[in-house]
Amino acid sequence: MHVKSSGWTQKIAAFAGGLGAPGLFLISFLDSSFIPFPIINDGLLISFSIQNHARMPLYALLASMGSVSGCVLLYFIARKGGEAYFRRKAGGRADVIQKWVERNGFGGMLIAALLPPPTPFKFFVLAAGVFEIPLFSFTSAIALARLIRYFGVGFLAVKYGDNAKPFISQHWLAISIGFAIFAIASYGLSRWLLRQRPTDTGAK
Repeated sequence: MHVKSSGWTQKIAAFAGGLGAPGLFLISFLDSSFIPFPIINDGLLISFSIQNHARMPLYALLASMGSVSGCVLLYFIARKGGEAYFRRKAGGRADVIQKWVERNGFGGMLIAALLPPPTPFKFFVLAAGVFEIPLFSFTSAIALARLIRYFGVGFLAVKYGDNAKPFISQHWLAISIGFAIFAIASYGLSRWLLRQRPTDTGAK
């Protein structure tokens, strides 16, 4: 879970950690918008949850809200910046990302938000703004993905205690894939149930 970072990012992370629960909102907001803090928000969530098991849901919720807020800000910046801004940032991956978000909408954003690094998630957020993915679909997908991620990390922290950090560090890819499979299966099931409801009603 240890990552290399510059002195000023370490100072911001230390400041956020000193704030307690609100600091999780702050660091997650910054990570999802302007300043990358690789897995520092996960580390803070784990540390806080180990110290106070009962407050884990609050920590996970604030981390989720901060991340969603940062993504929404980036979404609107991309909308104002336009397609040229997106292509300049995304480079050679721009066409693939554009097709992905336009074809898959909510489900595409959900999967992108759950995939582990090195997935260039911020480029998907920029594409969602530029190519006008509906704000409600965008926000709902990000919120669901972040709730699954942070509540999952919080659960592991409560369950494994001080061993949670090395466990998550060693199994992050498998955990992320597991989260993604769970979210995709839940989304597919909900779509299937909604599609079946009119038929069931008409048969009565």
